[in-house]
Amino acid sequence: MGVGVSNWKLARAVSMLGQLGVVSGTALDAVLARRLQLGDLGGHIRRAFEHFPFPDMARRILDQYFVTGGKPASQPFKPIPLHSIQSSRDLVELTVLANFTEVFLAKEGHNGLVGINFLEKIQTPTLPSLYGAMLAGVAFVLMGAGIPRTIPGILDDLSLGKSVSLKLDVAGALPGEEFVATFDPNVFCGGGAPQLKRPNFLAIVSSATLAISLARKSTGCVDGFVVEGASAGGHNAPPRGQMQLNTQGEPLYGVRDLADLDKIKNLGLPFWLAGSFGLPGKLNEAQALGAVGVQVGTAFAFCEESGLNEDLKQEVIEKSLSGNLSLFTDPTASPTGFPFKVVQIQGTLSEAKAYKERERVCDLGYLRQAYRREDGTLGYRCQSEPVESYVRKGGDVESTIGRRCLCNCLLASVGLGQVHEEENEKPLVTAGDQVSSVSSFLKPGKKTYTAAEVIEHLLA
Repeated sequence: MGVGVSNWKLARAVSMLGQLGVVSGTALDAVLARRLQLGDLGGHIRRAFEHFPFPDMARRILDQYFVTGGKPASQPFKPIPLHSIQSSRDLVELTVLANFTEVFLAKEGHNGLVGINFLEKIQTPTLPSLYGAMLAGVAFVLMGAGIPRTIPGILDDLSLGKSVSLKLDVAGALPGEEFVATFDPNVFCGGGAPQLKRPNFLAIVSSATLAISLARKSTGCVDGFVVEGASAGGHNAPPRGQMQLNTQGEPLYGVRDLADLDKIKNLGLPFWLAGSFGLPGKLNEAQALGAVGVQVGTAFAFCEESGLNEDLKQEVIEKSLSGNLSLFTDPTASPTGFPFKVVQIQGTLSEAKAYKERERVCDLGYLRQAYRREDGTLGYRCQSEPVESYVRKGGDVESTIGRRCLCNCLLASVGLGQVHEEENEKPLVTAGDQVSSVSSFLKPGKKTYTAAEVIEHLLA
C-alpha cells in the first residue's frame, strides 16, 4: 500500500477484529519526522515515545522534529538525511524509533497480531527498521519486491542481540566484491541488547520457483508465503520473458506468470493469496486452492482508517460508483524497473502534464540504486532524479524516461507531501485491479466505509 496508507490506525483496526493487521514499513523515518512537524495531533507519537526503551533517543528525536501546534502550511518539512551503507547515528535512531512507534501504536490496547511489510529493494534502512519493529514486538515480517533470502537469518540473530549484516545489490560491483551494511544491537543499545521474540517471516512471491528457492536456501526459517498475482496494487513482478506491451502500453501477463500453487503447497508451508481476492467468496476459493487465507490491500486502502488523503479516497469511491475509474499498469513509473499500478486521477502525477511540469528532485532517496564508482567507493543514483545528475553518475538517459518520484508522490498521497516555493509535491495513488469495485463496501446511504465493514463483506 505504498507509504503510510496501511498505517497504525488501519492495522490496529484489522488486528482488533481477529485478522492480521500489517503496517507499511516503507519510509517510516520520513513519515514520523513529518507527523511530528505537523504537531502530532492526538499525541499518539509522543505516547509511543514514552514506551521506547531508550528515552534519551526519543527525546533527541522529539527535540529535533516536533513542532508544537504544527508548522505553517507554507513552510517546507525539515529534511532528514538520506540512507547509505553507513547511515549516521541520528538517522539510525530515527529509523529504529519510527518503526517501533508504528508497530507499538498498531498493537496498543489489544491482543491481536500485527505485522510489518518491507520492500527488499529498499535495502539501506532494512536492518534498523527490522530492529525497531522487533523492539515493539511485531509478530510478522513480510517482504517482497526482490529475493529476501538473508532476512530470516537476520531475524534470528537480531532476536538474540547479535550483530547482523546485509549484502547490498551494487551495480558495477566486481566479481567477488561485496558491499555490506551492518547493525549491532549491542552498540545501538549501549551494551546489553535485550533478547527479543523472533517474528514469523512471510516472503511475498509471484512464482513457485522463488518460493522453493527461499524455502530451501534462506539463511533461516521461512514461515510462509504471500503469493501475489499481477492484479495486485503497487509494484508487480515483471512478466516472464521479454517485456511485451498491450495496445494501451501496459505489460502483458500470460499463463507463464501464474504461480504453480500445487508446487508451493507441496512445500508444506502456509501461504496466502493476494491480488483480486478482496471479494466475498474469494476466501473460500483461496482455501480450496490450498491457501490458509488471503491478503487484501485495495479494499482497505480506501476505508476510513487508512492514511490515504480523504479527498483522494472520496474521488476513487465516487469514480467506482459511477463506473468511471481508470487504472494503468505503468511499465516505467517506478525507478525500480518493476511495473507499478497507477489510478488515473486528475491533479495527480498520473497525468502526463503534471509529470512533465514537475521539477526533478531526489531528496528522500529510498529507491536509489547503489553503484560502484571507479575508485571502488559507493555512489547512489535514481532514475527519477535530475537527468543530468543521473547520467553524470554513469546512468543511461533512456532509463529516466517516464520515471515518477514515488518517494515524494506517495508521501503526498497521505498528506505528507513536501512544500515547494513554486508548487507542492503532487500525489500518486496506487491500487489493484479490484479498485473499480471499492464502492461495493458502502452501506446504503453511506459515502465511506470502515475496515470492519470490509471484513464483514469478505466473510459474508
